[in-house]
Amino acid sequence: MGRKVHPYVFRLGYIKDWRSKWYSADKKVYTEQIAEDRAIRMLIRKQVGHAGISEVRIERFPKQVTIYVHTAKPGIIIGRKGVSVNQLRSGLESLTQKKIKLEVLEVEKPESNAFLVSESIAQQIEKRISHKRAMKQAVTRAMRGGAQGIRINVGGRLSGSEMARREMVREGRIPLNTLRANIDFAKNEANTTYGKIGIKVWVYTGEVRPEERTKQIQEEIQAAAARAEQETNE
Repeated sequence: MGRKVHPYVFRLGYIKDWRSKWYSADKKVYTEQIAEDRAIRMLIRKQVGHAGISEVRIERFPKQVTIYVHTAKPGIIIGRKGVSVNQLRSGLESLTQKKIKLEVLEVEKPESNAFLVSESIAQQIEKRISHKRAMKQAVTRAMRGGAQGIRINVGGRLSGSEMARREMVREGRIPLNTLRANIDFAKNEANTTYGKIGIKVWVYTGEVRPEERTKQIQEEIQAAAARAEQETNE
């Protein structure tokens, strides 16, 4: 089963958490908020996608939307004296017609983050750098950065070949069927003159024990309660 489904979805509720946290009993409101979440993520990637954004998490409160942007380059999003982040917040507020609270969080180990690795490989392929070299360098950096295993697949007209083919580089362990295994997965595309090159990255960073997950959930609940209380007081 672990080889047939998305590694993140496969672990939802066990060691992974939802990237959007809100609830709506009304079907119409529910569909509108799903579309709004997608529009929020697209706007953020369009405006500050060059800042190495790995993930966008969204939490909704009665009169406010809190957005957590995980990035490898927080300085680019914040800008000089906070100009860039204020512009981004204004754009999101005009899109959603709600009060936006924007939190910019730095990714501690970008070299072992699957999305950032796939994005880096895609950019190198678009610059006509050899895909083999880009893959091997990414694997080396990830293993040095603390990853216990990494696998990279690329597919398409590699090096301008007439027929599409797939190549893989792998090092360490990638236990896809182990639910407690923390597998980070991402897909990306490189647009070349010969067509699109698909890139898939799996990064294994270790196991998450049930007691660690329980402690994490309790901390998240306490933080959410504190934020809700703060919003009520305001």
